[in-house]
Amino acid sequence: MTVKPGSAAILGGGIGGFTAANALLRHGWHIDVFERSPEPPRTGTALGMWPPALAALEVAGVGGRVEQLGVTQRSATLRRWDGVVLAHVGDLRRAPVMVSRPALLDILLSGLPDHIVKFDAPAPPLTALAGYDVMIGADGIGSAVRDEVFGPAYRPVHTGYGAWRGWVGGSTTNHGETWGPGALFGITDRDGDLTNWFAAVRTTEGTGGTLDDLYGRFHDWHPGVRDILGRLDPDDVMYHDLYESPRLPSYVRGNTALIGDAAHAMAPNLGRGACEAIVDATTLATLLSEHPVPIALQRYDRARRRRTQLLVPASRAVARIATASRLTSLRDSSITAFGRIA
Repeated sequence: MTVKPGSAAILGGGIGGFTAANALLRHGWHIDVFERSPEPPRTGTALGMWPPALAALEVAGVGGRVEQLGVTQRSATLRRWDGVVLAHVGDLRRAPVMVSRPALLDILLSGLPDHIVKFDAPAPPLTALAGYDVMIGADGIGSAVRDEVFGPAYRPVHTGYGAWRGWVGGSTTNHGETWGPGALFGITDRDGDLTNWFAAVRTTEGTGGTLDDLYGRFHDWHPGVRDILGRLDPDDVMYHDLYESPRLPSYVRGNTALIGDAAHAMAPNLGRGACEAIVDATTLATLLSEHPVPIALQRYDRARRRRTQLLVPASRAVARIATASRLTSLRDSSITAFGRIA
């Protein structure tokens, strides 16, 4: 079944918002994207695009570009902080493609006519958008749309972690994650002949994380980690407190739908945040092309809410295991034993 194309206001010009715009345009919809930033970000770390997200980008009409530009991560090693190998995964058949956030946004923007995206344009209140058939809240973890629809009780809460992220020039053979007491360090490829890295620690909200804190925390870890630390450019290092979303009662209210971090922000330990935003966007666009708006929004909520809300505690659980300070010998031996069996 197909329905007559309508009009959509997409509030937020990030990965989810641009994906939704591309997918809806393919179905003939009139689209306006409101983005408060004056231009797309020119810096950002790598994102892992897993097969479901790559398939969703095909639906949005920009398939294949990420695979051409990014780097496929076919193997990874899990190490202890001192370098002891706990597990190795090689020859992944369903491997993620690592691509930087700016590169992915450029790919998504390349599919949109210039007039579609209104940069330097904060999203109007929903009451001012009554002329649109659908409003899509794609405005990220601090979503004003979510606040307007569901109130401040559903604002994201601190996970108990903070993270540094960045990149260094050149490549490395130390791909994977390293787990130590109360902290982890990850290293991946990315586009542009760069190496992506991230480091997370258990901490309280608002503590902040300086470069001295980073060096002090990881200076005695194995040589692969120290190699990255020795190549850092301070201008390419970011620190963030990490947050996750409470369980929303719905991703839909009236003719407004939430996608991505506006609906289900999660810790980054599963590497699924950007992927799920892309799948949200194409699922919603496909349903809107097949059903009247009220039915499409109900089916979107049913299709995406339970799955993504399960990922939020799953990501938190992985973070707790990776950064455990107690029973780490049991954890490590279990991982090694499982690796031998697998």
